Amino acid sequence: MIDLHTHILPGLDDGALDIDDSLAMARIAISDGISVVCATPHVRGDHDVRIEQLPDRVLALQRALDDTQIELRVVPGGEISALVADSLSERHLRALCLGAGDWVLLEPAPGPITDELPALVERLAARGARTVVAHPERHAGADFESLLQRLAGRGCLLQWTADFLAKSDAITADLISRLAANGLVHLLASDAHSSHGGRPLKLSHGAEWLRRRGLTALASWSVREGPAAVLRGGPVAPPVSVNP
Repeated sequence: MIDLHTHILPGLDDGALDIDDSLAMARIAISDGISVVCATPHVRGDHDVRIEQLPDRVLALQRALDDTQIELRVVPGGEISALVADSLSERHLRALCLGAGDWVLLEPAPGPITDELPALVERLAARGARTVVAHPERHAGADFESLLQRLAGRGCLLQWTADFLAKSDAITADLISRLAANGLVHLLASDAHSSHGGRPLKLSHGAEWLRRRGLTALASWSVREGPAAVLRGGPVAPPVSVNP
């Protein structure tokens, strides 16, 4: 499996505290069947993340993993806040793409999703970047489903948090199942920040939740084929899609 959204880089944002925490997160990932993670530190005003330093930080973590014989591959990326996306230079925007592709991970502004998010997605597309929208479940509000349809219709991939699905109550589960059946659930990610607590660096429980809901093809695609296509930058075609 491939996790496109982790805060595994040590001592950088509100993610892994130190290299030992990063290695512990990696061991959890391996035990869950994850072989590749994307390091996506927050790029927003409340964290001093130096984009030009990220390649070296990813390389340093990969060396530590290799030295400890943890067979996890780390690829570069970033979680770009919608509040700063327009201000990024072209060089920085390219540097924050997930893996070798042209997809960026976009964190919606705090609060419910509004019309501004589809407009931002279009501006990013005009700059050559396709968008993965992070954790839409945290931004529900008025016209939530309609706005998700607009985002998906513009080619966005909607990335839901695996732990959220796995722990959803009956009412929430029914809502997510309907959204998934309507092509509004594409990718699963952990959004893990630490081995000491919070969301674990796991995907299998979210994929199993989709399987139990009868979404077998999506369960596999959301953690394997879909993330792999994003990292390559190739064509991305979810097994359930929404019409523009």
